[in-house]
Amino acid sequence: MGLRTYIRDNFIADIKPYKPAKLSKPEQMLDIVSAWKGLELIIEDIIEKFGLERKSCIEFGVEFGYSAVVFSNFFDSVTGVDTFEGDVHTANKNQHYEETSKRLTAYKNIELVKSNYKDWIKKDQKRYNLAHVDIVHHYEETYECGLWAAQHSDCTIFHDTESFPEVRRAVKDVARKTGQKLYNYPLHYGLGILVDTNSIRK
Repeated sequence: MGLRTYIRDNFIADIKPYKPAKLSKPEQMLDIVSAWKGLELIIEDIIEKFGLERKSCIEFGVEFGYSAVVFSNFFDSVTGVDTFEGDVHTANKNQHYEETSKRLTAYKNIELVKSNYKDWIKKDQKRYNLAHVDIVHHYEETYECGLWAAQHSDCTIFHDTESFPEVRRAVKDVARKTGQKLYNYPLHYGLGILVDTNSIRK
């Protein structure tokens, strides 16, 4: 094992604690129950800290739309990809695409797509300023979706790094694979933050 490989495998994927310089509440928010609640306070801080442009955001795992509306405050366009059928880790197993679409009608810069991430990443070659991964909390799916997101965005955030060890492990492995900087915000079930410092403006 060469020195470069040793450094990459043992240090790059170390998680640095994310300490926001400020907490700010977006103007528009949904008044619904969400495990994501509280994380909306640090999104603008992430954008400003890493100098992200505010043109586009993609989200894998929309569920009822709480985080999508948060992102709509900061980006010109938000694409939300979800099966809208729940998963083994969600309380609601019913299909809720129509319900969520109706709830988000007022937010004209949000486009919802009923699709699983596997089908979506086969065809989408766009690059985004921010990507959010909050899908089924298994290692394989989080790694596969997260790797694509990290390769197609300037910054990728992952929910549930504190509540699901498999998510945390997948995020660290994506960081190791891409060489991106990795941070973790420990509150509200944890938010992993991967930043491609080579692509964002200084």
